[in-house]
Amino acid sequence: MTTDTSPVLRIALIVGSVRSPRMADPLTAWLRAELAGLAWLELDVIDLATVRLPLEQLGPGGGPDSPIADRLAEADGFLVLTPEYNHSFPAALKNAIDWHFAEWARKPVAFVGYGAGSGGIRAVEQLRAVFPEVRATTIREAVLLPMPWERLGAGGGFEPAAGTRDALLAMMDELRWWAESLRAGRARDAMGVG
Repeated sequence: MTTDTSPVLRIALIVGSVRSPRMADPLTAWLRAELAGLAWLELDVIDLATVRLPLEQLGPGGGPDSPIADRLAEADGFLVLTPEYNHSFPAALKNAIDWHFAEWARKPVAFVGYGAGSGGIRAVEQLRAVFPEVRATTIREAVLLPMPWERLGAGGGFEPAAGTRDALLAMMDELRWWAESLRAGRARDAMGVG
């Protein structure tokens, strides 16, 4: 009998939409339910709709008084839930990225995108260009949810298409690999081991 002795990894789920009402709510509930069974995962949900990051207080290299900086710094990796608005990602999400710098560095980022026919692919692809600038690495796999509002059940819960759960778990396996590898690298750097 083998047991999994891998360390628990803290993954911050960043909810990128601040609209009300919003599709992000049933999708966040779905992600929480699906990811609850992963023994290696400690999920920290950071909902940008509940975080105040004023644009006018943002300086070079980030903001001085971020209410989520500690939570981002403690994360081993990130899962970004992003809608696609006008062929891009939300301004609130870009603001949250810009408010921080060291908190993202040398950590992996995975994406769940949603939108109309594209399923959020343009938002995800643009984020893939942004995160390396703050020294984060984006993983190859992503989950794209086209027109998720058409997949809400009678109770309002998201009911994914066949294969979506498998795609999510495959993406999370890749995120886990990167999170473990990069955490080990950051630990070597902290010890001064080259």
